Amino acid sequence: MTGAIRPVLDSDADGLIRLIDVCWSAYEGCILDVDAEEPQLRAMRSHFDALGGEYWVVENAGGQIAAAGGWAPAVDPSGSEIHKLYVLAELRRQGIARRLVGMAEAAARSRGSRFVELWSDTRFLEAHAFYEALGYRRTGRTRDLDDLSNTTEFHFVKEPFTVS
Repeated sequence: MTGAIRPVLDSDADGLIRLIDVCWSAYEGCILDVDAEEPQLRAMRSHFDALGGEYWVVENAGGQIAAAGGWAPAVDPSGSEIHKLYVLAELRRQGIARRLVGMAEAAARSRGSRFVELWSDTRFLEAHAFYEALGYRRTGRTRDLDDLSNTTEFHFVKEPFTVS
C-alpha cells in the first residue's frame, strides 16, 4: 500500500534519486549521474517552481519514495509537458502512474493547454504502452540526449487537448 500523492520537497532528493536510479538500472546502459546530468534532482521543488510546474511523490508503507511525476509548461507555450514519471516495478499496475498523469492533465486543462506532450527513452517499452493506452500517440520525432546512457527518446503527444 502506498501513501497519498503529495508535492515534492527539496528534502526528498535522496529518495527521489534512489527511485530513479532503481528504475533506470532495470535497463541496460542507463546510467544515472546526478551531478553531471541531472542536478535538478537535488532540489526538485525549486526546479519545478522555477519552471512554473508541479512535481509530486508517493511514499510506500516504509516511508520511501516509490513513485513520482510532474508537469511543466511546454516549450510551445500553448502546451504542457509531463516530466520524469517513475513508479517502482512492484507498485506498477495499481493506478499510481495513471493518477499522476491525471493530475498533470488536470493542471494542463486548468492552464488552457491545447496539448500535453512527453519524451520517453526508446528502451522504456512498458511506459510507451502505458502512454498509448492513455491516448498519447508517438509522433515519429526523436531526440538524442548525448548523455552517459546514450539516450534516444521518442516524442508522444495527446491532442487536441481542449478544456472540457
